[in-house]
Amino acid sequence: MSNDAAPGAGVQSVDRALTILEHLARAGEVGISDLARDLGVHKSTAFRLVATLEQHGLVEQTEDRGKYRLGGGLLRLAGATTARLDVVQEARPIVRRLAQATGETINIAVLADGSALYVDQASGSSSIQSHNWVGQRIPLHATSNGKVLLSGLDPRAALAAAGKLTGYTDGTVTSRDRLAAELVEVRAVGYSVAVDELEVGLTAIAVPLHNMHGDVIASMSVSGPTFRLDAAARDAALGLLRAAADEVSARLGYHSAAGATSA
Repeated sequence: MSNDAAPGAGVQSVDRALTILEHLARAGEVGISDLARDLGVHKSTAFRLVATLEQHGLVEQTEDRGKYRLGGGLLRLAGATTARLDVVQEARPIVRRLAQATGETINIAVLADGSALYVDQASGSSSIQSHNWVGQRIPLHATSNGKVLLSGLDPRAALAAAGKLTGYTDGTVTSRDRLAAELVEVRAVGYSVAVDELEVGLTAIAVPLHNMHGDVIASMSVSGPTFRLDAAARDAALGLLRAAADEVSARLGYHSAAGATSA
C-alpha cells in the first residue's frame, strides 16, 4: 500500500468506527452482520472494527453472543468531561469570593495531556489587568497547580506525566530527583508553592480539589506578584485557600477524615 493511500484509509476506519458507535447508541444491541450491512462492508471488516472498539472498552459483547452494545469506556470518557464541568460549576462562586478576600488571582486547573489546563479564573482587587489563563496549558513541573495535580498520581506516573523538565527561570525544577522530593512534600503538607519558577516575579500557592472518592481531580491556586505574596502573605492566603478548597471538594461529594472527626 502506498503512503498516499494510508491516511485516507485511516480516516475511513475512524469514520466507520464512529458510525458503529452511533448505530449502537440508537439500536442498543446489534450483531456483526447487521453492522456490516449498514456500513456496506464485509463482515470481517466490521468484526475488526468492533474488536478494536472492544479493546478500548467502547463496546462490549452481550450475553447473546454475536451482538454488541456500547461499553463502559464511553461512560469513563463522558464522566471525565462531566467532572471537569462540575468542578467549574461548583467552584465558581467560591472562586469569586476567594478572589475578593485575597485580592489576588484565583485559578482552577485540571490535568490534561501532560499539562495543567486552566478552566476558570477570577481576579481580585489587587490584580489590575490580570493575565487571562483560562484555556491555556502550562507545564506541570514549573507551577504550583501542576505539582498539586502531579501529587495526585502514583509517584512513577507523576514523573512520567511531568515530561521534559524544561527550565523557564533559575528557580525552575529541572531535576527529576528534586521534583520527586517536592511531590512527596506536597502529598504530606497538602499544598504547593512556586516562587519565580514559571516567570520571574510570579508566585502561586495551590491546593488540591477532591471528588467523592478522594481523588485529586483539580487544583485551586492563589497567584500574584512575588513582592506582594511574601511569606506572611502566603501564609494568610493559604488558610483562605484551604477553606475554599474544602468547600468546593465538599460540594463535589468529598468528606475528609478531618471533617468527619470534627463533625
